[in-house]
Amino acid sequence: MAKNYEKSIRAFLGEGTEFKGVITFEGTVRVDGVLEGEVITDDTFIIGTAAKVKAEIKAGVVIVMGRMEGKIETKEKCEVRVGSHVSGEIFTPSIYIEEGAVFEGTCHMTGDGRGSITSAEEAEEAPGEGEAPAPAPDTD
Repeated sequence: MAKNYEKSIRAFLGEGTEFKGVITFEGTVRVDGVLEGEVITDDTFIIGTAAKVKAEIKAGVVIVMGRMEGKIETKEKCEVRVGSHVSGEIFTPSIYIEEGAVFEGTCHMTGDGRGSITSAEEAEEAPGEGEAPAPAPDTD
């Protein structure tokens, strides 16, 4: 039985296909070949089980089932499925890594920007909403 994302695939790069460059698209795209470059979409990008991808990916959703090396940035979520191998950086508000998947690198959990602090110095200078300022040092 096909999964929902498989029913809505608009483009497919099959095994034996090699592509170098920038891909931009709407809808869902699946790659099972070799891809090197950049992927830009607000929708879903699927790295199939036979795929070997070396890229910088900016997408709404990324689902990895093959090999991926590089940087993944998602607006919604990143799924690393069993049998896959991801090496690099992931920036996402939600990540799902199945048992049996390999992830080597760093993951940065991003949010909607509320409450995010850009540096430790800024955190000391401005207390958060609803927090009392730090007490003044005792001068006795």
